[in-house]
Amino acid sequence: MTSRHYLDHASTSPIRPEVVAAINRWWAAGHGDPSRMHAEALAARYEIEQARQQVADCFGARSREVVFTSGATESIAAAVWGVSNRGTHQVLSAVEHSAVRLSARRLSTQGHRATVVGVDGAGRVDPEEMAAAIEPDTAAVHCQWANHEVGTVQPVAEVVAACRERSPDVLVHVDAAAAAGRIQVSFEEVGADLLSISAHKFGGPPGIGALLVRRGLRLVPLLEGGDQERARRAGLENGAAIAGFGAACAALGDGGLEQEAGRAQAQTDRIRDRAQNIDSVVFYGHPTHRLPHLVCLGIGDVEPQAVLIALDRAGVAAHSGSSCASESLEPSPVLEAMGVDADHSLRLSAGWSTTDADGDAAIEALEEALAELRKLRG
Repeated sequence: MTSRHYLDHASTSPIRPEVVAAINRWWAAGHGDPSRMHAEALAARYEIEQARQQVADCFGARSREVVFTSGATESIAAAVWGVSNRGTHQVLSAVEHSAVRLSARRLSTQGHRATVVGVDGAGRVDPEEMAAAIEPDTAAVHCQWANHEVGTVQPVAEVVAACRERSPDVLVHVDAAAAAGRIQVSFEEVGADLLSISAHKFGGPPGIGALLVRRGLRLVPLLEGGDQERARRAGLENGAAIAGFGAACAALGDGGLEQEAGRAQAQTDRIRDRAQNIDSVVFYGHPTHRLPHLVCLGIGDVEPQAVLIALDRAGVAAHSGSSCASESLEPSPVLEAMGVDADHSLRLSAGWSTTDADGDAAIEALEEALAELRKLRG
C-alpha cells in the first residue's frame, strides 16, 4: 500500500490527539443542556466557559468577546449581516474568501452595495486604498488576516488604523480563518471590531468556530431563537466540539505555536526552493509576508486536475485553488485579482502532523508528475 503524505492542511487539518481526548471526556461525562440549573447542566456550562477562556487566551481577546459558531463561514456571515443595520455599503478586498464575497453580494438583493478594492501582484492590499473606499453610509470594512490560497499576510493593523482615521464609526471585520493557529493572531492588538476563526484549520474539530466581537458592540443576530451565547447566537451549544476547540487552542500555548510555525516554514521553504528548479513553475504570493505553512505554485500549462490525480496516486494529498472551490471549474478569483494565471496553480500546505518526509515525498511526486504529463502532451 502506498504511504500517504497529507499536504492539504490549509483546507482542513487532521484532528489533534488532545482534541480527541477532550471530546471523549465530554461525552463520557454525560453533560446536560448548559442553560439549565441541574448538576449535569452546570458541569457542561463550566467546560464551555473553560474552553471559551482557552480560545480567548489563544487569540488575544476577553472571554466575553468569544461567540461560538459552527465555523468561520457562519462567523463571516454573522459579521456581514450583523452590521447591515449600520449602513447600506460595505468594503472588501478582491482576495477575500468566497464566504465574505458571497455574503456581501447577497445583501445587494436588499439594496446594499459593496466596493471591492484591488491588490498588488503578491495579493496584498493597500491600507490607504481600503480606507479611501469608505463612504458616508459604509457599515464595515472586511480584510482577511492572510490569504487562504497564496498565503499572503495582509497589513491588517495598518488597515484598521487607516479606517479608524478615515471614519471612526465604521467597523472593521478581519477574517482570520487562514491565519489562526499558524501565526500569532491578537484581537486586542490588531484593534478590529470583529474577527472570524475556524477550529478545523489548525487541528480542532470541524463544525465549530468563533466570531470575536468587540466588547460593547451589538450585532443583529444571524440566528434567532434561544438566548445562547448571551443572545448573540441562538441554538444549543455544540459542547463536545467547543471542548475540542479549547483543547486545540491550549495545544498552541507554551511555545507550541512558534514551534509548529518554525517547522512548517522550513518544510514549505524546502518545497518552494526545489519546486522553483522545475521548468515553468513559479511562486505565487508575497515572498516574505506569508503564512509559514502554505506554498502556492503556478505550474505552467499543465492542468491542475491531472497533477492532483497524479499526486494522489503517488500518495500525496494537495489542492488547487481555494479550499472551497474544489467543485468549481471557474478560474481562481484570488489569482485573477493578482493578475497571474488563474487556471494553473497548486497549493501545498503543512500542519501539526506534517513530517519532513512528507514534504520531500510531495516535491518528488510533483517533479515526476509534471515530467510525465508534459511528456504525454508532447
